[in-house]
Amino acid sequence: LVMDDTPRINLDVPRYDQSQFIGRLRHFFGITDWRLCFKTDRELEEVKELLERYRHGQEPPGTTEEKIWYAKRAYESAFHPDTGDKQNVIGRMCFQVPGGMILTGAMLTFYKSTSAVVFWQWANQSFNALVNFTNRNAKSPLSETQLAVAYVSATGAALATALGLKSFLAGRASTLLQRYVPFAAVAAANCINIPLMRQNELVNGIVVCDEDGNELANSRIAAVKGISQVVFSRIFMAAPGMTLLPVIMENLEKRHFFIKNPRLNAPFQAVACGVILTFMTPAACALFSQKCAISTSTLAQLEPDAFATLKTKCSEGVPQSVYFNKGL
Repeated sequence: LVMDDTPRINLDVPRYDQSQFIGRLRHFFGITDWRLCFKTDRELEEVKELLERYRHGQEPPGTTEEKIWYAKRAYESAFHPDTGDKQNVIGRMCFQVPGGMILTGAMLTFYKSTSAVVFWQWANQSFNALVNFTNRNAKSPLSETQLAVAYVSATGAALATALGLKSFLAGRASTLLQRYVPFAAVAAANCINIPLMRQNELVNGIVVCDEDGNELANSRIAAVKGISQVVFSRIFMAAPGMTLLPVIMENLEKRHFFIKNPRLNAPFQAVACGVILTFMTPAACALFSQKCAISTSTLAQLEPDAFATLKTKCSEGVPQSVYFNKGL
C-alpha cells in the first residue's frame, strides 16, 4: 500500500489497542525486540527524520504504511517518551534480553561461590539501576546524590539478601532451594531500587494530565500507583527464568552429558534465560497500561491539595480520570 491511498497514521497513538492486554503485548513485542538494540545511531536518526517528515506530510514518494509503522517501532525502542532524547543503549527495554540473559544466567550458574555472588549481584544491580534511570518519568529528575543513594541501597540490599540467605541455607537446605537465592536477591533489590530511583515522584508527585495531554497537577498517589506497578512487573519479568531453571538444572546436572561437559552449564542457562526473556519482557511491560489512569475522586479524597490545583485548571469541568506515564 502506498501512503497516498491510505488514511494518515496518528503517530501519537500506538498501533494496537492499549486498553487490552493483547494489544499492549503486541505493542511491547515490537519495541522490546532485541534486534532493535543493534540499530546504529545513523539508522535511528533516519527513522526519526522519516517520522518528522511524515508528520508534516513530506514523506518520500512511495513510502508504505508498514515502513512508517516500523519506523515508529524503532523510534519508540530508542527514544524516551517524555523528552524525545535518545536513550543509552544498555538502558533500553530492547536490551533487556541480551543484557538479562547474561546476568541472570550467570547468577543462576555461579550461586555457590561467594566472590561470584558478589560480582554478579553487583553487575545486575548496576544494569538495573541504568535501566530504571533510563526509563524513569523524566519530568522528575534526580540529583547525583539521590542517584548514588539509590544505587548503593539497591546493590546493598541485593548483596545482603544473597549473602545472608547463602550463609543461612548452606548445610541446612537442599541445593535446589539454594538455587533460588538469586531470585530472592533480585526481588528484594527491585523493591528498593525502583522506588529510590524515582523518589522525587514519591516526594513531589508525578504530573497528571487530561486525555489531551494538558498538565493539571502533581500527584503523589499517582506516583505510588505507577511505581508499584513497575516493581511488580520487573519481578514478574524475572520470575519464570529464575524459578523454572533451578528445577531444570537440578535434574540436568545429574545427567551424564552435563557431568562430562560442566562448562556448558553457564551457556545453556544464559540461552534459556534469553528465550524466556524474549517473551517475558513484553509480557511484563504489558501487564499494566503505560498511560496509567487515576480517578479524580481518589485525588479529591486522598490528595485534596492536588485536586484543588487540578480543579482550577479545568474550566470545562473536572474529568473523571487523569493520566500519567507510569514509566517502565
